[in-house]
Amino acid sequence: MANRRICLKGIFICILVAGSLFFIYLNYDRMLEVKRVPSSAPESASESAASAPEPQWEDPGPYHVAYPRNYKFIMDDTPACKNTTPFLVLMVPVAPSDVTARDTIRKTWGNEKLVLGQPIETLFILGRPGGADAEQQQEKLKQENLQHHDLIQSNFQDSYRNLTIKTMVMLEWLAVHCAKTSYVIKIDSDMLLHVPNLVKLLLDHRTAKQNYMTGCVWWNSPVLRNPSSKFYMPTNVIAEPEYPPYPLGMAYVMSLDLPAKILGVTPHIKPIFIEDAYLGMCLKLLGISPTNPPENTMFIVDPKHPLSSCSLSKVIAMTTTSISQMTSYWERSRLPEAKC
Repeated sequence: MANRRICLKGIFICILVAGSLFFIYLNYDRMLEVKRVPSSAPESASESAASAPEPQWEDPGPYHVAYPRNYKFIMDDTPACKNTTPFLVLMVPVAPSDVTARDTIRKTWGNEKLVLGQPIETLFILGRPGGADAEQQQEKLKQENLQHHDLIQSNFQDSYRNLTIKTMVMLEWLAVHCAKTSYVIKIDSDMLLHVPNLVKLLLDHRTAKQNYMTGCVWWNSPVLRNPSSKFYMPTNVIAEPEYPPYPLGMAYVMSLDLPAKILGVTPHIKPIFIEDAYLGMCLKLLGISPTNPPENTMFIVDPKHPLSSCSLSKVIAMTTTSISQMTSYWERSRLPEAKC
């Protein structure tokens, strides 16, 4: 009797094992298919870059920025540098929400298309909007660009800490599309730009055609070690006591051979969040030094307001305190009496 129970138990175990193996066999293909197609995979291989999520990268820490060199342009239908060959491109980094600044520039210095016989193009560079109303902001940007065709948007998150990424993306676009263009000025949206004075400088036979960068150049700029400073940099990020010379980010001019050269050395220099200082680090590795403008009145960081007509006649770029002030200065600079 005991032997019979042992025999029946063995038969039961064999049946249970055989059933389990048969179940696994029936579901094997399905299990493989689940592994091959993750639930997060896009529905279609042709999914557009515009709908793709922003790339996620390892946290670079508070002083470096993650610049993986494969951001995508999700808005880029401008004819500038594609169907045209401008002498000078005015490239304006701007926040997605700042439509007032863009419209003001379009009506003032950004509306100057032919200066001293030279064709000019004005473009705005921006990233993805953030916040709870990001989708509504993006839709407004699309409608704005349908009207003006002057927005270049990449899929990085637009923020102050990502200014270096914004600058690198700007250089990527210029290197690809503007090889036949002579010069570009990167200029902030709160600046007054005297386009005729800039073109006059660039047409001067003494102005270099290659390896040229100018603006308000900071020489012997100290690396700030005070942790309470907005621009604090610890020694383990930058050991040197001074940055290489660089033009302040408010406005700098470069010849169009430089974007590709700068991008070529970026893999060798870990980007920091201070975008203009980072450009200086790249220039140093290239063995290129920025050039002081012929006159220190051309690029002004902290002008004494109100400016006289004589001062306006000499300036190329300067900071302003409001849109109304910038507009007023631009209107005055166009008057015949705006001279010394």
